[in-house]
Amino acid sequence: MASGKTTGTRRARTAANRARMLGAARDLFTAHGYTATTMKAIADRAGMAVQTLYFTFATKRAILSELVDTEIAGDTEPVATLDRPWVAEALAAPPGEQVRLQAAAAARILARVSPLLEVVRSAAATDPEIAELWRTNIAQRRTVQLRLAGALAAKSALRPGLDPERAADIALAVLAPETYVLLVHERGWTAEEWREWAADALAHQLLAA
Repeated sequence: MASGKTTGTRRARTAANRARMLGAARDLFTAHGYTATTMKAIADRAGMAVQTLYFTFATKRAILSELVDTEIAGDTEPVATLDRPWVAEALAAPPGEQVRLQAAAAARILARVSPLLEVVRSAAATDPEIAELWRTNIAQRRTVQLRLAGALAAKSALRPGLDPERAADIALAVLAPETYVLLVHERGWTAEEWREWAADALAHQLLAA
């Protein structure tokens, strides 16, 4: 019993240390950018030895990648986006409700992850490894939108002449983090205003009259 308790305490401490390092990295990445943030700066901010940071994550890119995944998910559970409850709810909903659920999910996710995705997008211009991370993120977002567009097609809800591939591209653009950052962070829209606009845009662009 004592051994099990000790193991549980050790795991909790390890998880807490990992979360502290990730939090420190997120603060520094969003404040100073990816390139300007060093592993030593992250370790110092987290109050950890830099050797511990390297042992835990190995590279700065690995930290950024894990941060993006965690912020998109909203938790640390190893559950893919397409297996999340909101996707199942959207797939089962009538077309108008489906696009509203898509916009609502995007608003929740982008509220968490858009600052980090700006870090990735900016660093991708000069860092080939981060450029690959950015391309992977776009591909993952499009995979989700293609599945949702396929559901609209199966419901005979897409506008005439619009196929799932083009519908996924339209949704990818409407729900892009760049659009969210422009309207919410730069132009001062509220997240709720962005969500309503995105739902309306998706309905007008994707759904048959």
